[in-house]
Amino acid sequence: MEDNKNNILISRCYEIFSAAIHSRTFPGAVMAVLCGPPEKRKRIIQTYGHTTYSQENPVHKGTVYDLASLTKPLATTLAILVLLKERLLQLSDLIADIFPQLGTPMRLISIKDILCHSAGFPAHQPYYLELCKLAEEKRKDVLLSLLAAEPKAYEPGSTSIYSDLGFMLLGLIVEKKSGQELAEFFREKITEPLGLTEGIFYGPDGSEDMEKCAPTEDCPLRQRILCGEVSDENAHALGGVAGHAGLFGTIEGVLDMGVHLLDQWQGREEHPNYLASDLRRFLTRQDIPGSTWALGFDTPSHIGSSGGRYLAPTSVGHLGFTGTSFWIDPTRDLVMVLLSNRVHPSRENIQIKQFRPLFHETVMESLGLV
Repeated sequence: MEDNKNNILISRCYEIFSAAIHSRTFPGAVMAVLCGPPEKRKRIIQTYGHTTYSQENPVHKGTVYDLASLTKPLATTLAILVLLKERLLQLSDLIADIFPQLGTPMRLISIKDILCHSAGFPAHQPYYLELCKLAEEKRKDVLLSLLAAEPKAYEPGSTSIYSDLGFMLLGLIVEKKSGQELAEFFREKITEPLGLTEGIFYGPDGSEDMEKCAPTEDCPLRQRILCGEVSDENAHALGGVAGHAGLFGTIEGVLDMGVHLLDQWQGREEHPNYLASDLRRFLTRQDIPGSTWALGFDTPSHIGSSGGRYLAPTSVGHLGFTGTSFWIDPTRDLVMVLLSNRVHPSRENIQIKQFRPLFHETVMESLGLV
């Protein structure tokens, strides 16, 4: 019976992915699904199409994708959990106490405010226009000053606006509190103990084998199609490593990370460098007006969720601008991952907004989970 459901899933996904490639939602993609408790679970990974519309390189399990904002939950948020266990940080810590030189502008903003996107920051600013003019060694200090001078879009804690800016700041906080570069800290503390250093990682700009990577957009700033270097301009200005973007990964790397999070959440596993009890607290939706955010992770919106209509309200996930996403539903022991390069060759292509819920609903209907 289970094999029959899996075959239905594979068949239906082939149909919807083929249609999406035909309509140029993306040139190719890869999906992964894992469902059930450890003793019964099976994983399904399927690849579709090519990394470009020229159809030279087929997508395969080892294709490396720019994960974009999956960096926020999978790197920066987990790094904060590590610092909590090491007692180098508390959620109530104020930014002004961590960076006293910033003074008044940061006096009301806490680590927790940033994690649930309620710190008062606007969604985005093109800081790279300023930062790229500077020597690399000066950029983080100037970024800190730019963040401190940013006019608040709303009173901290009063509502929530999804923002890159707060997570850029969290990346700087992780580096200050740990005394390590963010990429090094992530590798040493989070992925090495799980054996995931080859599957999910920060990649220095342009260092990855071009044939292994799915290219992203034709970037006006860099005047080339990007491949193996971070798409996000602000992350690029910071050397490809930042708190809001910069992670790269394969489908198996992201799926395995999601499965570890699920098992830690369910009390079946403990990460050596952060507490499952802290993780469970982070995976709980916060009581902020008009917000779906937990701490570093999103939860399904009641209407129009990218995870489709069937996810349990307790589920968590996140989207990446380049065409990536994951959702974890603890009530069904379910992890779903979608990696694509929908921004190739242009970020103006937004058809993935319709495809994401279709994909998740197709998975859950095919497996009889609705």
